[in-house]
Amino acid sequence: MISSFSEPIYCPNLSCPDPRNTFGRQHCAACETDLIYRYVWVVGQAAEEVPTGKVIADRYFVIAPQIWLDSRPVLPPSVPEQLPDSIMPYLHLYPQRLHTPEVYGFCSLGEAPEATEVLLLENVPINNFGRLYPSILESWSGTSAARQVYWLWQMLQLWAPLSEQGVASSLLVPENLRVEGWRVRLLELHRGNFVPTLRDLGDVWSGLVESAQPEVQAKLGEICQFMRRSSMNFEAIALELNDLLLEQAAKLPLHLEVVGMTDTGPQRSQNEDSCYPVAADFQSSKTSGNDKLIPYLTMVCDGVGGHEGGEVASQLAVQSLKALIQNLLAEIAEQEELMTPAMVIKQLEEIVRVVNNVISAQNNEQGKELRQRMGTTLVMALQLPQKVKISEDLPSNNSHELYLVNVGDSRAYWIGKNYCHRLTVDDDVASREVQLGHCLYWETQLRADAGALTQALGTRDADFLRPTIQRFIVEEEGLLLLCSDGLSDNDWVERSWENYGPEVLEGKMSLEAAVQSWIRLANEKNGYDNTSVVATHCRMSPERLVLFDPAVASAPVSASVSLPPSLPRSLQKSGRIPESQLSESSKQLLYPETSPAPEPVQKRRSKLPLPLLGVLGLILAGGCLGLWVQSLQSPQPQPEQLPPPPETPAPSPSESPSPGADSASPSPESSPAEIPSPGAESLSPSPESTPAEIPPPEAETSSPSPESSPSEIPSPEEAEPPSQSRE
Repeated sequence: MISSFSEPIYCPNLSCPDPRNTFGRQHCAACETDLIYRYVWVVGQAAEEVPTGKVIADRYFVIAPQIWLDSRPVLPPSVPEQLPDSIMPYLHLYPQRLHTPEVYGFCSLGEAPEATEVLLLENVPINNFGRLYPSILESWSGTSAARQVYWLWQMLQLWAPLSEQGVASSLLVPENLRVEGWRVRLLELHRGNFVPTLRDLGDVWSGLVESAQPEVQAKLGEICQFMRRSSMNFEAIALELNDLLLEQAAKLPLHLEVVGMTDTGPQRSQNEDSCYPVAADFQSSKTSGNDKLIPYLTMVCDGVGGHEGGEVASQLAVQSLKALIQNLLAEIAEQEELMTPAMVIKQLEEIVRVVNNVISAQNNEQGKELRQRMGTTLVMALQLPQKVKISEDLPSNNSHELYLVNVGDSRAYWIGKNYCHRLTVDDDVASREVQLGHCLYWETQLRADAGALTQALGTRDADFLRPTIQRFIVEEEGLLLLCSDGLSDNDWVERSWENYGPEVLEGKMSLEAAVQSWIRLANEKNGYDNTSVVATHCRMSPERLVLFDPAVASAPVSASVSLPPSLPRSLQKSGRIPESQLSESSKQLLYPETSPAPEPVQKRRSKLPLPLLGVLGLILAGGCLGLWVQSLQSPQPQPEQLPPPPETPAPSPSESPSPGADSASPSPESSPAEIPSPGAESLSPSPESTPAEIPPPEAETSSPSPESSPSEIPSPEEAEPPSQSRE
C-alpha cells in the first residue's frame, strides 16, 4: 500500500545527512537508522471525506479513510495551549492503554477561517501495514469458546472505568471494538447521547451470543438475561461470567517453562537487581525439594538506593514475597471453592503492603531518612493453579489465571507469534501527568524528570502505596517476559521481540538462549544499568517443547538454566548476593546484629481487614513475619505440595490463547512522592493529592551516566506539590 506513494518518509535521526527515504524502506539509506511508520486514527466526519493519497499539512499521508501515516514522526504534532475537555477521557484512561487509544495531537483541515481541527489518536488497533485489526463481529464466529468468553470478560472489566469518564458507549458499537489476538481494543472513545446501562451492554452481547460456540451459547444467553434485570448488579454478573471463563480455559492444556537471569552490566560495579527464579533456585528445588513456587511465581525487582541499600531492598522484596506467596498458595490449595479475582487481588495487594513495610522498617531501624532510604521496583507474575471442575467425567484442571503486580517501572510483556503487548504501566512522572490530564505523553518526555518514579516498595509507609494488580487468562501460546529497565529502556523489548519470541514459540530457539540474548542486547544497547530478565513459555500442550532444527534432529529442552558468565559463581550456587559483594551499609541493613521486630509492620498488620477465607490472617500473623526475618539466614519452612502444571491433554482450539486485562486501578485519593529512577510509564494516583516532582539523578534521565545510581529517594516532607498548569 505505502509503496505507491512518491512522497518521502523522513529519517528520525536529526543529524542524518540525507533524511529523505522512499516509502517501504525499513532503514534509512543514509545512516541505517530504523525508520518509523506511525499510523494515526483521525476522529470526525471531516476526516472521512479526505480522499486516499492526499497529503495533509506536508506530513500526513492519507492511507485509507481516517487512517493517516505521519512521514515526519520526530516533529511534534500540533497541540493547543489549553487542552480541550473533549480529550480528557483519553488522558484519564491512560492506565487502560492496553485497550484504549491515546491522543497524538491535532491537525487543521481546510482553509481558514472554515478550517476544522481534527483529533489524531495513536496506540490504535492498526497493524504495520496501515490496516485496521478486525472488528469483534468479523472475528467472533471463527474463534474458540474460551476466547469468546474472554473478549466479553475484558469488555465487562472496561465498563466501570469507561463509565466513570462518561464514555461507556464506546463498548456498544461493535465496529469500534477491534480484536488483536486475545486482546480487545477500542478504536476511539464515544460519549454517546445517553447514559448507558448494563442492560444496553447485554443487548449488544445478545447479538453475539446467537453465533457463539455451542458449548457456551446457552450460558452466555442466561448471562445476557441477567444483565437485562435491574435487580442484578455488576458483581453478580461478573461472577457468572468468570465461572464460565475459568471452565472454558481449564479445558486447555498448559505447560510452563521458566528461565531467569540477572546481570550487573558493563558499567556498574554492583547489581541492585534481583529476580526469581534463577539457576540457583532451580538447583535448590531439585536437591532439597523445598521450593514449590516454580514455575508458578516469577518476579523482577530493581533496587532503588544505590550501593547504600538498593541491592538489599530488592533481595528483601524477593525473599519476603516468596515466603508470603508460598503461604497464600498453600492456603488456596486447601480451599474447595475458587477464590474470585477480586479476593485474589485483595490478598496480593495486602501481601505487597506487608513487604513494603518490611523494607520501610529496615530503613527506620537503621535511621535512614529522605534520600538515604532504600526501596525497589517490583513486577511479579503469579500463575494461580486453582483447580476447576470441568465436568463429572473430566478431572479438575488448572484455571489458567495469571495475576500481574507492578510497582515502579519494571515491566511485563506478552509476546505471541505476531505481536508484543506491554501489559504494565510505569509508575513515573510522565504517566502521572498524562493521567491527571496535564499534558500528552510525548510532551511529558520533554521533561527532565519524566522517568522519575512516583512510587517504589519500602520508601514510605504502605498507606501511600498503590500497587497495580491485573488478572489475565492464559489461553494462547506465548512468552510472558518480565524485565527491569536495563532492557526496557529505549523500547528495546518492542524493537527486538521479533528476533527471539517467534523463534522460541516455533521451537527454533531455546528459552534460555532467548533470555541470554536479551541480556546481551541490554548490555550492548543500554549498558548503563543492571539487567534482569525472567521469561515464561506458556504452551498450550501438556508436553515439553522439543527444539526443531531443519538440519539436525533436536533434543528436549532442559529445565535447568545457567546464569551469564559475568555473574559470580557464588551467586549461581546460592541465588543470593554474596556477603563479600555487599557494601558495609548494606550488610548492616540486611544482617543487623539484632533483629528487632519491625514496629511499623506490626502496626500495619493490625489495621488490615480479615479476608473472607482467612488467607490474609495466616499470612500476616506475627509468627509468619518472625519466621520470615529469620529465613533471611535460614531455610524457608516447607509449604504444602502445590499441584503441578496440568499434564492432561485436551483438544486445543483453532485459535491460540493469552492474557487479557482485568486491572485494579489505583485509588485517586493520594499520589505518592516521586522517586528518581529509570522508567517511562506509570499508573499514577489521582489529582487530589500529588506530591512533588523530584528530578531523577543523571543516570536515570534520558542520557544516563554509568556511575550514577537511582539512590535518591524523596520523602513526603521535602516534596512540594507539582504545578497544575501545563508545561
